[in-house]
Amino acid sequence: MTIRVLVVDDSLTIRAMVEQVLKGERELEVVGLACNAQEAEACIGRLHPDVITLDIAMPGMDGLQFLTDVMEHHPRPVVMVSSLTGAGAAACEEALSRGAVSCFHKSHIVSKAKDFIKTIKAAHRVKQTQPERFYHKTCPN
Repeated sequence: MTIRVLVVDDSLTIRAMVEQVLKGERELEVVGLACNAQEAEACIGRLHPDVITLDIAMPGMDGLQFLTDVMEHHPRPVVMVSSLTGAGAAACEEALSRGAVSCFHKSHIVSKAKDFIKTIKAAHRVKQTQPERFYHKTCPN
């Protein structure tokens, strides 16, 4: 089974790095690249990715707000990939509280490529082991 990944980052360089790292893994397929939340929204509806990698600092709607929207309207595993998400960072804690599965620091995409790939695969497994996290929330509580 191939895990379909949407990469969302305003940096062309980061999008290319993520795509290159994931391209070498036969179980992963980058199905789309988006530079902002608006593009990502269109990609989600059209491409139906299994996992999203998402930057925090982006022009327009930031990644944390977009994460909230994704979890409300298109729930699926999201891995935050940002320079703001180091171990114990407030941004990472906030992302996790909004529904992100995990966080990965941008500066380690290439140097820790195997860990990055494991993170993407683990995020996908969360949907299989905890499907209730990804139910579309249509009923009021």
